[in-house]
Amino acid sequence: MKLGFIGCGNMATAILKGIADSKLLEPADIFVFDTNAKALENVAAKYGVQPAENARALAQSCDHILLAVKPNVIQSVLQEINADLKESNKIIISIAAGKTIEFLRSALTQNNKIIRVMPNINAKVGEAVCAYCCNEAVTQEEKQTVAGLLQVIGKVIELDEKFFPLFGVISGCSPAFVYMFIDALARAAVKNGMSKNMALEIAAQAVYGSAKMVLENPDTHPWQLVDMVCSPGGTTIEGVLTLQKEGFETAVHDAVQNAVDKDKAL
Repeated sequence: MKLGFIGCGNMATAILKGIADSKLLEPADIFVFDTNAKALENVAAKYGVQPAENARALAQSCDHILLAVKPNVIQSVLQEINADLKESNKIIISIAAGKTIEFLRSALTQNNKIIRVMPNINAKVGEAVCAYCCNEAVTQEEKQTVAGLLQVIGKVIELDEKFFPLFGVISGCSPAFVYMFIDALARAAVKNGMSKNMALEIAAQAVYGSAKMVLENPDTHPWQLVDMVCSPGGTTIEGVLTLQKEGFETAVHDAVQNAVDKDKAL
């Protein structure tokens, strides 16, 4: 396999780092291109991969082409490399937000193999949850190959494309919600005399461990875990009741719904 990255932004470099760390591919088999010459130079030097002269040169050299450009330019990039995608084995992988498989296909003149991928920011620490869907031209073996690549940045789920907008909120927006929760916990600790750095470390680790508890106990409902922590007449139940009184769950539901509605309006 020869894998090319068009675009060297945060998500592309997170995926590239995961592949480099896992040694899934040799650096000689990874190509990169970015219109920002400095970014291209930095990424190529850091990971020892091959800088391409332009997008067309990269598309000609690679059988898997990962498009990590902004949604507003992806159509022009596809049109630019269209003539170089006529070989039947070439696979287009897009991480452009909001751009459907049909949109990507419409920018090309042949029935290319297309895989749409939606990672999240936690790819930077190898803990993303990443959804993908494919057009009918992609074989099962090709799906498995690309899913294997994506596993270097976290958990990979094949998902019906109609659920991508909702997935984008649950996976893509939720890190911001969780960061807010962690910061709120830490600020409350600071109010009670603890240093901010220590409070952040404690709060973040508590959230990390709580998420792990949910993942490692799939047959246990989260509310059962809440009950396990709440002693009768204790401090935790007092805090839980306060969160409910202040509309914690309703605020989360509203945040998700408003984000979904916003996505539909874009």
